[in-house]
Amino acid sequence: MGRAEARRAQKSTRTAKGKKAKKSGIRRFFTWKKLLAYFVALIALGAGACVALYLYVDVPKGNSQAKLQSNVFKDADGKIIARSGDVNRQEVPIDKIPLDVQHAVVAAENKNFYTDPGVDLMGTARGIFNTVMGRGKQGGSTITQQYVKNYYLDQRQTVTRKVKELVISLKVQKETDKNEILAGYLNTSFYGRGAYGIQAASRAYYNKDVDKLTLEEGAYLAALLQAPSQYDWSVATPAGKENAKARWNYVLDKMVEQKWLDKDKRAGMQFKEPGKPPAQKGLTGQNGYLVEAAKAEMRRKLIKDGRPESDLDAGGWTITLSVDNKKQKALEKAVKDKLLDDLDPKARAVDKNVQVGAASVDPKTGKVVALYGGTDALQHWTNNATREDYQVASTFKPLIFASALENKSTTQNKVRINAGTLYDSTSERPVTGTEEHFAPENEDGYSHGMIPVQKAMNDSVNSVFAQMAIDVGLPEVKKTAVDMGMNGKVKDFVEKPAMSLGSMGNSPLHMAGVYATLAHHGKKVTPSIIKSASQNGKDLSLDNPVGGDAISRNTADGVTTVLKGVVDDGTASVVQSVGRQVAGKTGTSDDNKSAWFTGYTPDLVTAVGLFGEGEGGKQVTLKGTGGNGRVNGGTYPARIWAAYTADALQGSDPEEFDLDTDMSTTVPAIPGPPASSSPSAPASHSPSPTPSRPSQSPSAPPSRSPSREPSSPPPSSRPPVPPVTPSSKPPSPPVPPTGGGGLEPNGNREPIRN
Repeated sequence: MGRAEARRAQKSTRTAKGKKAKKSGIRRFFTWKKLLAYFVALIALGAGACVALYLYVDVPKGNSQAKLQSNVFKDADGKIIARSGDVNRQEVPIDKIPLDVQHAVVAAENKNFYTDPGVDLMGTARGIFNTVMGRGKQGGSTITQQYVKNYYLDQRQTVTRKVKELVISLKVQKETDKNEILAGYLNTSFYGRGAYGIQAASRAYYNKDVDKLTLEEGAYLAALLQAPSQYDWSVATPAGKENAKARWNYVLDKMVEQKWLDKDKRAGMQFKEPGKPPAQKGLTGQNGYLVEAAKAEMRRKLIKDGRPESDLDAGGWTITLSVDNKKQKALEKAVKDKLLDDLDPKARAVDKNVQVGAASVDPKTGKVVALYGGTDALQHWTNNATREDYQVASTFKPLIFASALENKSTTQNKVRINAGTLYDSTSERPVTGTEEHFAPENEDGYSHGMIPVQKAMNDSVNSVFAQMAIDVGLPEVKKTAVDMGMNGKVKDFVEKPAMSLGSMGNSPLHMAGVYATLAHHGKKVTPSIIKSASQNGKDLSLDNPVGGDAISRNTADGVTTVLKGVVDDGTASVVQSVGRQVAGKTGTSDDNKSAWFTGYTPDLVTAVGLFGEGEGGKQVTLKGTGGNGRVNGGTYPARIWAAYTADALQGSDPEEFDLDTDMSTTVPAIPGPPASSSPSAPASHSPSPTPSRPSQSPSAPPSRSPSREPSSPPPSSRPPVPPVTPSSKPPSPPVPPTGGGGLEPNGNREPIRN
């Protein structure tokens, strides 16, 4: 080979060595330039996906189940008597939680909470990886994330849920104040012992409200969040207790680290064992009746305020009742001693049917101080204190008289009606002044000719008040009764002559309100069992139970004057044993299905009703109760009332009625019985009213009827009855009756009600 050819061959070799060989197959996709491009594209894609995910995932409405709370009911002294609701949770605002306790929780769960972005990316990624790998629940979430899980999502361990948790947490962190997030977390977390939220936990472990917690106690509650069941001291194993104490120490040490706790103070802290789980507060005994009465009042109030009733069911309410412990116990004892101890359901079938209800009200405040709904709310759920299905009977008669005074009504002969106005007491005398035939029978055929209204009230004479109701006007009588507090919407409260005998239903609570209106000199009293109510720390503005004038003071005090006579010389003389000034009225309904006594002292009003309730809620007679005969208002109801009132007011100075009325304290001389066998219309005899401020009730005429309800013997000495000369106007001649026979149009005799 020549030199020229050698040089060409050498050059060709160098060129071949300097040129890189081309890559083939999959290797051509993994050059360093392409890998860099892939990495940039992946980041861009991930960022885009995150942006899209952030825009796509909305913050959902809060999980209603996470906000469900129980309602807490307390007595007047602040002691919890019951809880209602399926979830033991009671939400509290952040300012009700001590700052030390807040810091304890933050130190335990997320020490950087106040400065972090609301999410822990590494912790969330680790949680997602462990979920995919099936390793179960893992920690690492921030307080914000845990709150989101509790309130917006659920407890499922899925990748989808964790991704949503991350996105929603970012949005919540951006839109919500840290303190609000912390409050949400504290109020939705589970602490064991069935307690959701820190207020319920505070009650469950230390029997105190959260604002009374010490730092040591708050640190234990913070420790519980890691493992509520394992760290509950009452059920924890020895190892569990050691772990709980270790976690407690960890919480406090982290607080020192964050400079939320002084190191020297920390050194002196000792772990104290929490209390045992409190006994479950149930609705047995009277508690159920008290709670139901409070709930009913709360619903009425919410509706009045334009709020839905469901606000009560949403929970979170702390409702303090006005019930006085001493008086409540006194009422329960009186029912037991004066009625229940007499009953023997095994020996007497009627004793199985006896139900008793009572309501006691402070007339000056309108607050319910005691209530009796039945033997046990879980055995007989119907609240006898608030039921409205039994006739109020003769306890209605004072309202007829009140309407007569308020409307300045007159008899058919144009004589002004007052305590001394004479009426014909003939049994089965048809009323006049109405087209409807009505001739009520008096108990045992009581017929004593012309008697004053005072005696008619004392002896509960049906024929007199039937005529008086017509004289006043049935619409006016009903209006007065409703104005004073009766429920006029019950279906049997109709403007018919039979209304005069208390044929309508109303509850002991309503009747206590009516008579409290009398005791409060005509100011409308609407009994309230709620002392205070707040939801999640916000107080509900309550209405004043004492309103404006339902009737004038002159009218109210005039009725009280007459009702004192019922106690001093009438069917309610058994309650004289109280040893105080008392006014009241007995009542007994058709076939003895209900019996009542509603009475009052100047400082306490109580209505007691006995009801005959058979199978299926059917109304049945009370005759034979306790092995006795007819149950009148002057027997069991009055005895219960007297025993309760004496006990409830024991130790307080007796008050006297402060009466300001023009009611005369005297009654006219009583003429002889009608000469004709035909019943006559009311006479026009009436005393001239004399303004007075009486200290005792009008005295009745000396004649006494054996047909009254049984009562205890009256006092042996009474002031003489000063005679009053009747008006100079001669009595009008008798008006012929509108009909005879004493029968209702249907042929049935009108029932006796005293």
